[in-house]
Amino acid sequence: MNEIELLEAVQRTVSRRMFIKGVIAAGAATSSVGYLFRGPAAVFALPSIQGSVGRLVTLNVNGQQRRVDVLPQETLAMTLRYKLGLTGTKLGCDRAECGACTVLVDGTNHYSCSMLTRSAVGREITTIEGLESEDGTLHPVQQAVVDEGGFQCAFCAPGFIMSMVALVEANPNPTREETAQALSGNLCRCGDYDKILTSAMRAAEYARREA
Repeated sequence: MNEIELLEAVQRTVSRRMFIKGVIAAGAATSSVGYLFRGPAAVFALPSIQGSVGRLVTLNVNGQQRRVDVLPQETLAMTLRYKLGLTGTKLGCDRAECGACTVLVDGTNHYSCSMLTRSAVGREITTIEGLESEDGTLHPVQQAVVDEGGFQCAFCAPGFIMSMVALVEANPNPTREETAQALSGNLCRCGDYDKILTSAMRAAEYARREA
């Protein structure tokens, strides 16, 4: 083997090694991303791919038609927070236990972390951002919470408020026991339930005044 043939062989070997290293590195990177973003949040680590046009859906959110690219397994909570920027919808347990992600769908409170976005197409979705009037007037429930100082850390507040809205619309004159039952699907990590119930009772009072 002459010097030219030897040099070509070395170049082929180096190129092959670089190719293999590149494949291994890419595989490791992909595996890491899958580990860090495993679960429902993984959909946001993926780039747009061919056929994404077929994933576009229109959602009726807070009275507006919002066009958004949605994967089949994507939850409504993920879409609202990370694609529509409605971060008032909180993610707590992400398994339909704490109620932090509660929104209204056709006037009924739902855990948005356990509801597929595609199942909400054609329905009216209301998040806490949609409660305030255009002139800045707070919803009666929001005003009641402000007046009563109903929450401590307030992470759970948006979910509770949405459940309170559903309550006062369905039952404008609830007892404290009925209120506790209606809000039993929402958890407060601070344990401030007495003040929350008082806020809900005041919310019902404000709602009756406006009716």
